[in-house]
Amino acid sequence: MRINILIGGQAGQGIEASSEILAKSFIKLGFYSFVYRDYGSFITGGHNFNVISISEKPIHSHELAFDLAIALDENSFKIHRNEFKPDCILISDLSVSYKKYVKVNTQEIIEKINAKPLVRNSIFLGALFKALDLPLETLLESIKERLKDEKNLEAAKLGYEYSRKLKKIEIPERRNKKVFIDGTTAVGLGAIYSGLDIYFAYPMTPATPLLHFLSSKREEYKMKTLQLENEIAVANAALGASYAGAISMVGTSGGGFDLMCEAMSLQGMTEIPLVVYLAQRASPSTGMPTYTMQGDLKLALNCGHGDFPRVVIAPGDAKEAFYKTIEAFYLAYKYNVLSIILSDKHLAESFYTFDSIEEPKIKVENIILKDQKKFKTYSLTKDGISPRSVPGEAIVKVNSYEHDEYGFTTEDAKTAKAMQEKRMRKFETLKKEVEGKFEMAKVYGNGKNLIISFGSTKGAILDALSTLKDFRFLHIIYISPFPKEIVKEEIEKSKRKVIIENNVGGQLGSVIRENTGFELDEILKYDGRPFTSEEIILNVKRWLSGKQ
Repeated sequence: MRINILIGGQAGQGIEASSEILAKSFIKLGFYSFVYRDYGSFITGGHNFNVISISEKPIHSHELAFDLAIALDENSFKIHRNEFKPDCILISDLSVSYKKYVKVNTQEIIEKINAKPLVRNSIFLGALFKALDLPLETLLESIKERLKDEKNLEAAKLGYEYSRKLKKIEIPERRNKKVFIDGTTAVGLGAIYSGLDIYFAYPMTPATPLLHFLSSKREEYKMKTLQLENEIAVANAALGASYAGAISMVGTSGGGFDLMCEAMSLQGMTEIPLVVYLAQRASPSTGMPTYTMQGDLKLALNCGHGDFPRVVIAPGDAKEAFYKTIEAFYLAYKYNVLSIILSDKHLAESFYTFDSIEEPKIKVENIILKDQKKFKTYSLTKDGISPRSVPGEAIVKVNSYEHDEYGFTTEDAKTAKAMQEKRMRKFETLKKEVEGKFEMAKVYGNGKNLIISFGSTKGAILDALSTLKDFRFLHIIYISPFPKEIVKEEIEKSKRKVIIENNVGGQLGSVIRENTGFELDEILKYDGRPFTSEEIILNVKRWLSGKQ
């Protein structure tokens, strides 16, 4: 059983809050929920919509064929009418003609309880619960948790009363407590767990919500968040904070990350640990700021001039984002490297449901040597890792020039060669630990054919596997270091192989070819919208038949 619910309207009409309330209500009843957000670059007006997908089994993505729809304006009805299933229930107060229509006189209810116009959404939620013959008490509990105005409770009760039962859905018997979380919050909690001291950012969608989330937790976790004048300042200030001993992190999207690239190269030379949250959006240039793509993979792998180690991790859902953020901090502060968490709008702003999130198995350690005399900032070690100290505990000299072990500028050929080799040797040491300790890639399913992808496409592919039974799915999580042997083995033992990714250039395919020598077919999407499971099923079947 799967139910897809549309809430459509204009920016500023409370669509996001209503979607969260509805999703949490279903979760309280024992269901799993996934929430997808689609919105333009408007503060008010325009057309926005959310999709709340519900199932009694784990669900990882949304669909664009609706069983119920709440239309907050006539435009939403017109735009999505062709996406309604034949028995779709419409809930609204519009003057439109539709077969299965629960029309509620919201104005009458608002006047009756002397409430603000925005309680209209709660009226519709109440009507929806009645249409599905679900217990009103559950909805009221969720409304009370999310909204301060108690008039919403009265509004929902009257919406329920003014509606009628149209469909009966079976409520799961098991109602264990679940975790409902979006990708942004998961990254933020991973950073807090890692001991984050200070977060630097300049607002840029879809990374901005992380700045908001961490700012809301500053007092509770005794950390700081700083919005500076631009991304160049952000990256350099973060390096300065880390140099002084703080666990620091920066967040941005594509255009902002472009501006940071010189500082990323500075990180490579200074070996000051740094974690970067890179939330991708549709590009190039300004692109479509509120929509999603996976077009920055190569940018993350190649940012900054010259050769230097960097970790690039691309989690596929919110739970993975939590754990992999901790790993990014762990590696950055153990190996004094750049760690990039590669997310995107779809992962950052979608809500996922999990049975639980377990205690992480690793703890980030910011090891700083105390009271050092004649300290070698860049001591040449067998594993390439130089012990770390900070100003106040030692004379720690860093700059953008090549240097000797003490950090003094040098142009000596022998010393320069030794330092280049030291930095890359450190990455080989890091790679061995990652291969032995962390999940770099994961295989789902048992089919003889193979789908390969990375990042937020994971959810739709997992949901498609129940139909594509001849396929298994290789989800690549670590892009650098790259799980070459795992990928090569899975490709070699598969009959048919295809890569699915959310960009126009086939960037993952290029990375796979570079690391394994295999050139594979690709299914690409690049209109700013994420894949749905139906699209994946359709496109894979076309590819199999040679009609792509």
